[in-house]
Amino acid sequence: DNVKPPHAIQGTKTDLKNLPEGDPVIVWFGHSSYLIKIEGRHVLVDPVFSGYASPFQIQSAKSFDGTDIYAVDDLPHIDILLITHDHYDHCDYKTIVKLGSKVGYILTSLGVGSHLEFWGIDSAKIMELDWHESFEKDGLKFWSAPARHFSGRTFVRFKTLWSSFILKAGKHSIYI
Repeated sequence: DNVKPPHAIQGTKTDLKNLPEGDPVIVWFGHSSYLIKIEGRHVLVDPVFSGYASPFQIQSAKSFDGTDIYAVDDLPHIDILLITHDHYDHCDYKTIVKLGSKVGYILTSLGVGSHLEFWGIDSAKIMELDWHESFEKDGLKFWSAPARHFSGRTFVRFKTLWSSFILKAGKHSIYI
């Protein structure tokens, strides 16, 4: 009986385009979606702004009332879009397509880029990493690391990789 909050969740909407400089700032959007501002750069992780963590608009996958206060239009330019794996609640088709021109690079796990390319994302923007590989851009360094999870969309599993990531920027390290 207690799988849904009885009332809308109260949130505070932050001006994402004017986050403070200095120490890293993290704005959490729910589940695994968040924006990191670090060293003057914006990293968006596993964004889901479609209102559903599923390809079908079923009630059990709908975001809770009050948790969908942000939209793609609220986001600043994203230097790195990080997608950890291809589950619907981490790799949301509608959100990724809407992000389009707002994203410099997309960093993801091995094989996930095939979904993105199929959706019309320019392959020159996509960097896939196997576990223990790294990627560096504009002072942001990422390492892909193993994670205890699984990958897949619909009934097809284990055709892509799932990863955790370590982000190093300046004196800061963040485990994602």
